[in-house]
Amino acid sequence: MLSIVIPTHQRTDLLQVCLQAVIRHAPAGTEIVVVDDASPGAAASAMAASFGVRVVRLDRQRGFAAAANAGIRASSGDIVEMLNDDTEVQPGWADAALRWFDDPNIGVVAPLVLAWPDGRIIDSAGDRYYLGGIAGKRGHGQPLAARYLEPCRVFGASAAAGFYRRAALERVGLFPESFGSYFEDVDLAFRLNRAGYAAMYEPGARVLHHVSASYGRVSRRLLQRQSCNEELVFWRNLPSSTFREALPKHLAVLLGKALRRWDEGNLTPWLFGKVQALCDFQAVLRQRRELGTADHFSDWGVEATYWGSEEAGGILPALSADPG
Repeated sequence: MLSIVIPTHQRTDLLQVCLQAVIRHAPAGTEIVVVDDASPGAAASAMAASFGVRVVRLDRQRGFAAAANAGIRASSGDIVEMLNDDTEVQPGWADAALRWFDDPNIGVVAPLVLAWPDGRIIDSAGDRYYLGGIAGKRGHGQPLAARYLEPCRVFGASAAAGFYRRAALERVGLFPESFGSYFEDVDLAFRLNRAGYAAMYEPGARVLHHVSASYGRVSRRLLQRQSCNEELVFWRNLPSSTFREALPKHLAVLLGKALRRWDEGNLTPWLFGKVQALCDFQAVLRQRRELGTADHFSDWGVEATYWGSEEAGGILPALSADPG
């Protein structure tokens, strides 16, 4: 059975459209769980309940990762799709993705997520990760073209619309709740790859996305959290065997991002995020010990460099990019 988990905070207008599309197009027997991340008042929960879906309301706002985990724990399907409340699923999206789970080695399926309203521009064709510490959306900002119309193995899936095998989540753990929002799906992708689960991109599973509408614009506080999480992902997950190649690239990435944030006037929260990550380093080392050795790193889909990527057009766009 498929369970769809939809975290939401305050945006009842978008949630209503999201639920209408899900109920219209979901396979028979699909379980739908809406997690209200402490929206002001009762409007979001009441509106979701009016659709006859299960509603879980958190007593305080805890961020996307915790809301997602609450929904996963409250659901029961063998396959769980995380779905942002600012998405609109398209006909046949679930069936196209679910076929991959006949292979027990597949732990994740990434749909083709297209930018609202007309779906001509790609938001994500799966997630990618670069050895220097850049997480990116495959195809982001590119017109939909033939090279994105074939299934392929990818590093991971955006939690805006990713499908996950429950047994895989139970084995490696859920989203890191300390992250709040941003890069929680990248951290999970690393753990799933480490455990030997493959992620597949399925272009027949299509979802429209109002990018970054769910939790609003990136404030300075969220930029600090984003900067911290980005650093934690790098140090928590990359195998020690890669550091000789990865560290010089990571230093170059940090320099480039610092210059970009300075130019934007956002250097201070970005630096505070890096300091916050440094303060968490004992926990990082503990997690690295718990994860143990990394086998088959070459199969994880981590790419050596961002330079020359079709999304990048050079390195600078990547250095300033924020996840949606």
